[in-house]
This record gives sequence, structure tokens and C-alpha cells, in this order.
Amino acid sequence: MLWVKAFHIISMVCWFAALFYLPRLFVYHSMSEDLISQERFSLMERKLYNGIATPAMIATIILGAWLASYNWSYFISSSWFQVKILLVITLIFYHCLCARYMNQLKYNKHDRSHIFYRWFNEFPVLILIGVIILVVVKPSS
Repeated sequence: MLWVKAFHIISMVCWFAALFYLPRLFVYHSMSEDLISQERFSLMERKLYNGIATPAMIATIILGAWLASYNWSYFISSSWFQVKILLVITLIFYHCLCARYMNQLKYNKHDRSHIFYRWFNEFPVLILIGVIILVVVKPSS
């Protein structure tokens, strides 16, 4: 079980790292004016999303489900765990929204400013804070 937990934490850290960096690339991409820069940012975004973020998300979900399966009745009845699952689902939605913005930027069909992407970049921090507090503190309902 400790190996599963260790790899769950590693994959979660990789997923969050990618989700912290990807919207930062969106900021720079939305500010770029020349085609070479735009193509470079599209390539970087695609490689980060497909090569790191998505595999890390899949590993996090699989390993997290594996961990929960060790004591499913406890976890499913715990309100802190239910809230954590809602936060994870929200993060998955955010992950998918990143793909949408990435494609809009790639085809230069975006209507968002770099300021929007700067704020968008902060959202996963809130999810991370919530998840860590829930897992460590396990506040009672």
C-alpha cells in the first residue's frame, strides 16, 4: 500500500506541475504576435499536455482509486473524502478546459487576453490547497 501511495503522490505532483505551467504558456502564447512564437508555444503546450499532464492525471486517478479500494466503506462514508472527490472532478474539468484553450490558441481562434490566462493559472492552486487540507486534516462533518 505504501508503494501505491508514493506513486499516487508522485503522479499528483506531476499533474499539478503540468497544470501550473500549461496556463502560464497560454499567457505567453496569447501575447505572442509572430507565427514562429505561436507555433513554438503550440508545440510546447501539446507536449506538456499529452506527454505529462494527461498521463499524470490518469495515473493519479488509477492510483487514487486503488488506494481507496483498500478501505472503500470508510472512504465513501467520509465527508472529507467526498469533498476531495468533488475537487478532483473539478480538476479533471479544468484539465479538459486547458485542452480547449490550447486548441483555440493553436488555431488563433481565442478571444481571451493574457490577463484572463493569468487568473486562470491560479485556479489549480485553490484545488491543491483544498485537497491537501482535506487529506491531512480530515475535517469532520
